[in-house]
Amino acid sequence: MHLTRLILAAAIAATCTATATAEPAPAGVEMISRDALFGNPEKVGVQLSPDGKYLSWIAPVDGVLNIWVAPADDVAKAKAVTDDKARGIREYFWSYRTGTLLYLRDTGGDEDFHLFSVDVASDVKRDLTPYPKTRAMFNQASHLHPDHVLVGMNDRDSKWHDLYKVNLADGKRELVQKNEQEIGSYFSDADLKVRGAQKQSPDGSQELLEPDGKGGWKSAGKIPFEDSLTTSPMGYSTDGKIQYFADSRGRDTAALFAIDVASGKKTVLAEDKRVDLGDNVMADPKTGVVQAVAVDYERSEWKALDPAIAKDLETLRGIGPGTFGVNSRSLDDKHWIVAYAAAEQPTVYYRYTREAGKGGKLDKLFSARPALDGKPLVPMWPQLIKARDGLTLVSYLTLPPDADANHDGKADKPVPLVLMVHGGPWARDVYGYNSTHQWLANRGYAVLSVNYRGSTGFGKTFIAAGDRQWATTMHNDLIDAVAWAVDNKVTRKEDVAIMGGSYGGYATLVGMTFTPDTFKCGVDIVGPSNLNTLLATIPPYWAGFFEQFARRVGDPRTEDGKKLLAERSPLTHVDAIKKPLLIGQGANDPRVKQDESDQIVKAMKAKKIPVTYVLFPDEGHGFRRAPNTKAFNAVTEGFLAQCLGGRAQPIGEDFKGSSISVPEGAAGVPGLVDALKTHTQSVKK
Repeated sequence: MHLTRLILAAAIAATCTATATAEPAPAGVEMISRDALFGNPEKVGVQLSPDGKYLSWIAPVDGVLNIWVAPADDVAKAKAVTDDKARGIREYFWSYRTGTLLYLRDTGGDEDFHLFSVDVASDVKRDLTPYPKTRAMFNQASHLHPDHVLVGMNDRDSKWHDLYKVNLADGKRELVQKNEQEIGSYFSDADLKVRGAQKQSPDGSQELLEPDGKGGWKSAGKIPFEDSLTTSPMGYSTDGKIQYFADSRGRDTAALFAIDVASGKKTVLAEDKRVDLGDNVMADPKTGVVQAVAVDYERSEWKALDPAIAKDLETLRGIGPGTFGVNSRSLDDKHWIVAYAAAEQPTVYYRYTREAGKGGKLDKLFSARPALDGKPLVPMWPQLIKARDGLTLVSYLTLPPDADANHDGKADKPVPLVLMVHGGPWARDVYGYNSTHQWLANRGYAVLSVNYRGSTGFGKTFIAAGDRQWATTMHNDLIDAVAWAVDNKVTRKEDVAIMGGSYGGYATLVGMTFTPDTFKCGVDIVGPSNLNTLLATIPPYWAGFFEQFARRVGDPRTEDGKKLLAERSPLTHVDAIKKPLLIGQGANDPRVKQDESDQIVKAMKAKKIPVTYVLFPDEGHGFRRAPNTKAFNAVTEGFLAQCLGGRAQPIGEDFKGSSISVPEGAAGVPGLVDALKTHTQSVKK
């Protein structure tokens, strides 16, 4: 039974007003600024060139992230080698051509990433994929062929990528494979020769192919549908004699295998009954032989497979109780760049000088966010939560300082909770530094992230448990996690908000519509509201993944499938919304189109249900520009403070440089109307 529109609007306003007097975070805890948490990092993505001559990183130039390079032995001589003035550069890597960097960049969040090169010595930059509406897929670089790389391009057919060899000296491309068989991916070796391919079959399984020696393909095996998200080829050793494979066929979790190419013999290198292995490995930079694998259940831990680096891993563990990764290794393997972080410690980069078999020497280089040094950051606590059907949900809890005075991970008193739902859904939450967790905890909220069924990394049975369970058992896992938090006195059942991006945004909308009494308010970031329109507008280059959506979400090609998708769509149940809702959207999002947010905002307006809608014209699937991230979080902070009663930093100048617009409901967040007026006036000046 629904309230009348007038009573409903009044109830939402009353809810906000009443909860603003909830117990605030203690005044004695320093408020960490949003700029320190979400502004541009000082230095990130630190790497070493293969020849060891250059050190590189990403850092701002006039507020926009760009690539910087310095002589490895003289960081003071660093210079910016790119001059992006828009969204910034976030993904780059060294080629094996001396002094040549490669980086990916899209336009306004459209995800049509182009691959660029830059010669450090001459500053010459080149678009290696200079074709409109083209998304580059980097395939292979090799020290055996330093002047060339393999790149997939879909300029001929937007759905399928042809494979090209690109000359880094002049940018010219040479066709290697014309994709006439709807191939989803190609597998090549260090000699830049195509050794295999993979394509989707009508039943959702994946067919493995290998060259038939006549210019065509022959079958090399099959990956059944149930193994399709946990099984994949991983590449070859440099000599081409060993192929590595993450494989869950005949088992539940993926094990790391080495396959002798000549004989076909498979050897298990590492396995764990709790988690899939193979996503994160370390390989010798010259031989390509895998030397270590990361095992990530509650926390990531490295397992040495080669005794030659066991001492090195032991040395790196000695940095601290957090986790580490190796960003890059020089080709002679004498120098590594190591990234270390803990929940209460943002990433710190080290140069590691090896002494083979003896460990080595660590020299600290940079902290990604030195502005957070000495700030009251708090631990993150892994939790194993049982769902109602007995499934174990690996989850992560962060408590505000006043709720865990002795830092034992046990709540001293209940405080408002934000349930933070990860996207995907075929992804997972992990332990480590998380700016959103730290921000919300600093404002007085407990934060809980849950690896609900359907999340990846915990075996194929765990993934399959989420098949066609959007808004049903997948959502029940989130409700069960909230019940766990209430039972353990982390929070009170009446003081819980839900927030997330992409699938997490969808989960937020499900929370507002399917379980409207569970959550006090919700923050949806680029979440789909209508599953039928979502699947009708996926990017064309996702064609090879479509059967995964059809079988794991619902099939829009059948009447029963359309009916299922409509039933699981929050838009269908918009009448049920009775709590405050904030929606954030990027206008250029190619995955979850702007219409997904527009639809539900329009439906809520038609029914006179209040909503605040924030739109960024220069963003895509999520917010990448630091000014936009700060702006949206400033709005979110005020919204949550009004709903849950935590503290809030005034918006102040956090809209500076942002493209923020609020098409609907600005009056629903304290101070937002005035902040927008001030921002508009400053932009006009």
